[in-house]
Amino acid sequence: MTIMKMEETAVVWTMLQSDLRPIQDVLSDFNSKFPRSRYLPVCSSLSMLLQDPMILRSTDRLIAFAIMHQCYSSVKPSLNPFISEMINAACNEQAEKYERAFLLHLFQWNSFNNAKEILKLSAVDYIKTFDPKTDDFPELGELQREYGNKADGPSSHMFADYAIKKLLHDPDVPRGCDPNSPEFDVQPGGNTKIGSGDRNEAVCGILGSLTMGGLAPRWIRPCPPRFPVHQSELLWIDPDNKHELVWDDKMCADTSRGATVRDLLVKGLKVTLSPTEQEDITTALANDPKLVYHCGITPRKLPQLVERNPQIAVEIITKLINSPEIVDYFTALVSMEMSLHSMEVVNRLTTAVELPKEFIRMFITNCISSCENAKQQDKYMQNRLVRLVCVFLQSLIRNNIIDVKDLFIEVQAFCIDFSRVREAAGLFRLLKTLE
Repeated sequence: MTIMKMEETAVVWTMLQSDLRPIQDVLSDFNSKFPRSRYLPVCSSLSMLLQDPMILRSTDRLIAFAIMHQCYSSVKPSLNPFISEMINAACNEQAEKYERAFLLHLFQWNSFNNAKEILKLSAVDYIKTFDPKTDDFPELGELQREYGNKADGPSSHMFADYAIKKLLHDPDVPRGCDPNSPEFDVQPGGNTKIGSGDRNEAVCGILGSLTMGGLAPRWIRPCPPRFPVHQSELLWIDPDNKHELVWDDKMCADTSRGATVRDLLVKGLKVTLSPTEQEDITTALANDPKLVYHCGITPRKLPQLVERNPQIAVEIITKLINSPEIVDYFTALVSMEMSLHSMEVVNRLTTAVELPKEFIRMFITNCISSCENAKQQDKYMQNRLVRLVCVFLQSLIRNNIIDVKDLFIEVQAFCIDFSRVREAAGLFRLLKTLE
């Protein structure tokens, strides 16, 4: 995949050619035209161009190094993926001194700490004003210890170091010679050199066609050996297909089972059923106890059934007493608003089945809280609720459904708070006789 897009190539090349503009202006222009997500592709392309000192001019190289440093200036130098290449360039004794000093200024190394002032200059002005007597350059090991001794940059695998690079030297120009020297120009009547042509056009072409790696050796991928066959696997060569047919006894069964009961219960969630309809439901549940699991009464619908048809609610809960979901039905009873019908259902359940003590305790606590919270309503409604609760508690105590000792303090406080109600006073006297 190409590292840079075609439109990005022209922009980058124009910036590299801006050797008369202040470097900081070129960097600001770069930040405004390239989002952070494109920093790595652009810097990778610049890194490829910087590998050969003959590709870019001196001023172009300075601007390229400044861009590579600026892109990752907000993080630690050791986190810059190109820090190793920049350190190697700063310690390359064959490179120009002004280039090495420029990189050290970017690193803020010791006495090379005028990066802000240098970036205000253009690349041309920096080279002109550079003092060639500067020779206080550090060793490679010093910079590596200071900024992180990373490897030779990111590589995808061990063969990357042995790949054939995509940047090749001009075979018509000897190593170490200036390719711009007139002696290498094409003579009249001579053959065109391989490297002849427009330099700018060639570099732009390289930028537009660069890819991440070179021509690396191919991995050797031999075919995996066959897995040894185990003795127990031989049976799959001739599998046994003698299967027996199993008849589904439920196939073609009557799917309308309980349809009448379900329809009556749906109606019972909205209105009070007639005695005949209630008798039909009771008879159907008695004849088929498992029908209760298909009648459609869920814990969420139970409060509606309790308020309109409490007798049917008692029948259904009685049939569900051994169901794993009975706890959800008890929770629905405790959570619903306290009323005459809810207490009637719980009272009948206490005589029909054995209820968990924790459920009875929570229900009594909910009843007492409902009476106390009824102060916001008119006093008549509050007194009516208190009478219902007192009668309900007296019934539970006389039938030995609850142990008074477990709720003695709570019920006694309830009787004292509503002592004006005759039933509360009677409940209080009953508690005293049981002490």
